[in-house]
Amino acid sequence: MSRSPRDYDEADVRVRPNRRGSRPRTKDRPAHADAITARVVSVDRGRWRTVVGAGTDEERTVTAMRARELGRSPVVPGDLVGLVGDTSGREGTLARIVRIHERSSFLRRSADDDDSTERPLVANVDLMVMVTAVAEPEPRGGMIDRCLVAAYVAGVDALLVLTKADLRSPEEFLRSYTPLGLDHVVTHRRPDGEVEGLEELRERLSGRISVLIGHSGVGKSTLINALVPGTDRAIGEVNDVTGRGRHTSSSALAMQLPGADGWVIDTPGVRSFGLGHVDPDELLDAFEDLAGLAESCPRGCSHLEDAPDCALDELVETGAAGSAGPARLASYRRLAVTLRQNDPWDV
Repeated sequence: MSRSPRDYDEADVRVRPNRRGSRPRTKDRPAHADAITARVVSVDRGRWRTVVGAGTDEERTVTAMRARELGRSPVVPGDLVGLVGDTSGREGTLARIVRIHERSSFLRRSADDDDSTERPLVANVDLMVMVTAVAEPEPRGGMIDRCLVAAYVAGVDALLVLTKADLRSPEEFLRSYTPLGLDHVVTHRRPDGEVEGLEELRERLSGRISVLIGHSGVGKSTLINALVPGTDRAIGEVNDVTGRGRHTSSSALAMQLPGADGWVIDTPGVRSFGLGHVDPDELLDAFEDLAGLAESCPRGCSHLEDAPDCALDELVETGAAGSAGPARLASYRRLAVTLRQNDPWDV
């Protein structure tokens, strides 16, 4: 038997309680129009140290945490971010990072060459400074080659800095990089403790955002301490048994260059530099003079030395490649082999 409308009352209506609160859910995120811009200078255990108003009277250091809406997006030294909350920089205060500004560059590596998982290093740099000693420890070209691949793919300029030139001439080591047109600076420590070549290096870094990468014990921290007095980065020693440097710096740190419009980021000494995140075609595109010529190659050509019918050999040999001479082709192939070689620890 049906019930008439008058037989119903409020007790007949069951309302499911809103356990998430009375506000309706929305996918819209807050605009954070009041966010101020800061540069990330270091990361430590879930806290980011940033600098607001760098180079002005309002400059201050602000510690921040990542806002939930950023998810797992990496925030690394060099990043420009938007901060809200308490941005006073007073001791014990904590701001929130709510936005990562568009990056001009993003340098990264992987744990292994067959591991495509990216490990972000730094952001917004325009110069990679590869530091290696010509002796104690012995220079290893594999590290330089891998850094060059990463720099070329990221569209970042590269500078090679050779330290401890008072122990051995750097000419032989430099010879293999001449075809790449790689800019370099040679330094050594004088008997009075001063670093020869420091002024030349300072000129190269002026007005730029640079990152220093190299093995432990090659002299990175010595250069940083000389470039930015008062930094007091720990200086490592070389192990007498392995011939390799001991790790000193444990985290990346961005610092302003005194008296110059520039930043320098010091990174911990690396022992592996995987390139699993890099596509081989990206490396060829970085060699613009060879990339156009490679269009004459058969489909699927690896462009390596043993590649059958690779057009690059004939074009370079006959001079049709213009500036891309045999030495430059050999350099590209060396880096391409490095990229394909599953041995990121051989650096």
